[in-house]
Amino acid sequence: MKKRTLTLLEIMIVIFLITLITGTIGYSMRGTLDKGRAFRTEQGKEQLHDMLLLCLSEHPGKGDEIARDPEGYLSEQGLAKDAGNLIYDGWKEKFSIAATANGKDFIIKSDSYIKYKNRQNRNAPTSISDEDEE
Repeated sequence: MKKRTLTLLEIMIVIFLITLITGTIGYSMRGTLDKGRAFRTEQGKEQLHDMLLLCLSEHPGKGDEIARDPEGYLSEQGLAKDAGNLIYDGWKEKFSIAATANGKDFIIKSDSYIKYKNRQNRNAPTSISDEDEE
C-alpha cells in the first residue's frame, strides 16, 4: 500500500479555512462580550447602590464620606465578601460614586458603560425611511 501525504496546497487550504472560521466566530463574539460587560455593570451598579444605602442607614449624614471611601464602609459593614470588586464595572474600571445634595442617596456612573451605550445608539438603525424624508 502506498502512503499518501498532504501537499502544500492542501495544507494551505485547511489553514485558510480554519482562519476564516476563527475570524467569523471572533467577530461575532466581540459584541457578545460587550453585552456581557454591560449586563454585569448594570447589575453591579444596582447592587452597589443598595449596599451603599445600607451603609448610609448605619451612618446617617455621612453620604459624602461613604461616596469617597465606599470600599472601606462596605468592608466595615461586612456586606460583601470582597468589597473591592463591587466598586468596579464590567470593564474593570472604578464606578464614579457621588452623594446627592441632600446626602440621602447616591449617584453611581460608569464611563465605560456610557461609552458603550453611545456606541449602541450610533449603530442603531434609524426608523426613518427614505420615503418619510421626502
